[in-house]
Amino acid sequence: MNGTKWSKTEKQIARQAYEAAYTRECAEIGKTVRKMAATASDPSGLWELHDYLTKRRREIDEKYDYRYSQLTLVFARLIYEGWLKPEDLAGISKDKLQEICRIAEFASSSQCGQ
Repeated sequence: MNGTKWSKTEKQIARQAYEAAYTRECAEIGKTVRKMAATASDPSGLWELHDYLTKRRREIDEKYDYRYSQLTLVFARLIYEGWLKPEDLAGISKDKLQEICRIAEFASSSQCGQ
């Protein structure tokens, strides 16, 4: 589906879903960071925090790719990981949603269940 065209409406829905998933995941990272910072009692705790943030930043940068040619894969991964639900993509074409869910289900039995 890399050559698939996205309508203006689909692009708006995709952007909202993408931002919602990104916000959810960053909020979870924030919770973890606050917990780690609160319990860091020595310098090694601070370096663990640094290492965690560095690792997560790399993961986030790799995962959140808003090129239209990549969105089906990105959304499938976000569904697989639980940051997004198929309902968050309501309004995009049935073909795109089916492809996204097929990819997510291939990775694991996901929430798509169609």
